[in-house]
Parts: sequence; structure tokens; C-alpha cells
Amino acid sequence: MTDTTLLRRAEAVRQFNRFYTQHIGVLHEFLQKSPFSLTEVRVLRELALGTVSTATELARTLGLDSGYLSRLLTSFERRQLISRRQSESDGRQSLLTLTPMGRAAYAPLEVAALDEVRGVLGALSLAGQEQLIEAMHIIERLLERKPPSTPVLLRTPRPGDYGWLIHRQAMLFGAEYGADMGFEAFAAQEIADLARTHDRERAMCWVAEQQQTIVGAAFVAALSERAARMRLLYVEPESRGLGIGTLLVAQSIGFAQRAGYETLTLTTCGVLNDGRRVFERAGFNCVATEPERRFGRNLITQTWERKL
Repeated sequence: MTDTTLLRRAEAVRQFNRFYTQHIGVLHEFLQKSPFSLTEVRVLRELALGTVSTATELARTLGLDSGYLSRLLTSFERRQLISRRQSESDGRQSLLTLTPMGRAAYAPLEVAALDEVRGVLGALSLAGQEQLIEAMHIIERLLERKPPSTPVLLRTPRPGDYGWLIHRQAMLFGAEYGADMGFEAFAAQEIADLARTHDRERAMCWVAEQQQTIVGAAFVAALSERAARMRLLYVEPESRGLGIGTLLVAQSIGFAQRAGYETLTLTTCGVLNDGRRVFERAGFNCVATEPERRFGRNLITQTWERKL
């Protein structure tokens, strides 16, 4: 990546930050009519949800200075909004809970916040609402600094997923491996062939979803009466190393076995070596290797096979 490209992307992030900060300011105008600051509302919300119970957890979750948070909690306690009791498991910690007065104070703030968000969503079409929420999930997943703890769901495709898979794979293979638009045409043809196949006993696609966003996919289709092939296996870059590829390969093997196939094959290019260990651990063997000019690149095509 060139310095110019990085600078252009950094400016795009800064522009979004300015826009979103202004938007959030408008969204929280109702706070001006309440006795609570935005930070105080965030603390009250975490306590109302029950996701945290100590000052240490609050400071870590909300990214607050411990001294500032201590003064804020003291103010809440003085106003009888929270109560403290010593933790039985750790005498150094106090467990925080909202009092009935605290819950009564927070309830109208929650209602007002929901009304504000409904107003924002109400100005969008249903498709626009879905697009906005999906974009938010993607931003959250990409910027999260630790591996997500939410489970990975393997599901069948929904309307629009096939087009998304073609788009993402074309973008990724172009950026990571220099593939030209021939790869996009190849992926589109593969997906089109699958979409026209109505025998779900012999062909199937799985979409890997985490935090309500697509993080990978694979599909199995008939190569012959006795052999199946696994196609277009991919995992999003930020989700690699979490076992998603292994999960998709295992799902493909299980489906091929249940469908009565005797072998399962897959073809990769020499530039796509990330999955080699996944294939070997799953029992695949590389049975053929040959050079090929494809997708604007000189590639080494590898055929892997697993007996079922």
C-alpha cells in the first residue's frame, strides 16, 4: 500500500468521524432536557442492562478514567440512584446496582433514546434500514480489537447473498492476489450454476455468519455421479485464524458423505496457500499440480482430493 493510498483512506475515516460525531450530537439533543450528561446515561444504561456489576468493569467497558468514574458513582449514590454492597468473592470490589429510584430516573431516558433512533430509521426505506444496520455490524466487527466471542452460524443463502459472495470474492482476490475481472466472471458462473441446481440433496451452499455479518462461505456440487467438488471456499481476512475455514470444510465433507459421494475434490491456485493446512488436516491430498495462465496471473493449479 502506498503512502498516498493510506493517506486517502485516513482522510476518509476522519471525514466519517466528523459526520458521525455531528450526527450523535443531534441524536442526543434530548439530554439537554434531562439532569444527566451523556456519560452518566451510558453508566446508567450498563447498570440497567446488568452487563457489568463493578466500577472496574464499568471503566473497562466504557473506557472511562477510574477517578472520574469514582466521582460519578459517588454522586449517583448521594442521589440514591445506585446502591453498593461488598462482593462475596472479592472483598476489594463493590457490587453496583440501580435502586428503584435509579431505574425510575433511567426509564424515560431509555424511551427517549429509542424514540430518537426510531426517528432516524423511520426516515429510511426498509432496504435502507437493513443496509445501515449491516454496515454498522461490519464496522463493529472490523474495529473490534479482540476475537469476537459470538458463535459462527452456518446457514443457507438468503436473497442477495449470492451477489454479495461474488462481489466480495472478486474484491478480495483482486486486492490480495492481483486477479483480474476474469475471476469475477468465473465466480459468477459458478454461483449461477449452483443457483440453477434444485437438487439440494446433491448440491449445497453454506454462508458463515458472525455478529450478523457474512464472514465466509463454501459450496459443494456434483462433479460426477460419484464425485463432488468444493467450490469458492473463502473467509474474510479479519476473520481468518478463528477456525471458520475448518468449519466450512468439515461441513462440506459431512454433506458429501451424506449425499453418497465417494470422493470430494477441490481446486486451488498456488497463490492461495492459506488453506493448505486446513485441507491437510481434513484428510485431503494434493493429487495434481500444473502451471496455468488464469485471471491475469501465472498460477500453479492444485487439485486436492479426499476419499469419503
